[in-house]
Amino acid sequence: MAMVILGGCASYDSRLNSTATQYLGTDGSIVTRTSTASLADRISYWAGESANGPGHIIINISQQKLFYYKGGKLVGISAVSTGKDGHDSPVGHFKVQKKEKEHASNLYGDFVDASGTVVVKNVDAIKDKPPIGAHFQGSSMPWFMQFAPGVGMHTGFLPGIPDSHGCIRLPDRMAKIFYEVTPLGTPVSVEK
Repeated sequence: MAMVILGGCASYDSRLNSTATQYLGTDGSIVTRTSTASLADRISYWAGESANGPGHIIINISQQKLFYYKGGKLVGISAVSTGKDGHDSPVGHFKVQKKEKEHASNLYGDFVDASGTVVVKNVDAIKDKPPIGAHFQGSSMPWFMQFAPGVGMHTGFLPGIPDSHGCIRLPDRMAKIFYEVTPLGTPVSVEK
């Protein structure tokens, strides 16, 4: 019996939507957000409601963007976060193999106690040993669409650089749209 380990990515970080979060600007100054809309949400869009034809998803690692085509016409763009060094997203041609609205990683997550309180964050279930009285809880990966073994597209943290364990993280709004309009078997191309 073959077992597929579905990797995961860091769970969503609420600091990204907080106007209290400060960032280091390119000139060394401290920048405070004035809008709760993240940069990822501001550059992402969907205009495919009236488009016809088969879908095709192209993920460009160097641009950290996903391009969604229907019938050969570009109908959506989304910011993404792809795999970091050592956990590179696979490059090549794939198809959406599995969809799961409420997926959780069975490899990456947190150790939690019986009440659900996080005891140790960001652990690898294979490498890390849980403290006494704690158990593994996989990272939430909403709107999951698997296209390669252990790798899929889903809602997640987008720092503007490759940062995942190989998955393609999307803003929640875009992950939900793509999940709803993408049938199994849709081609997915990942390019550098």
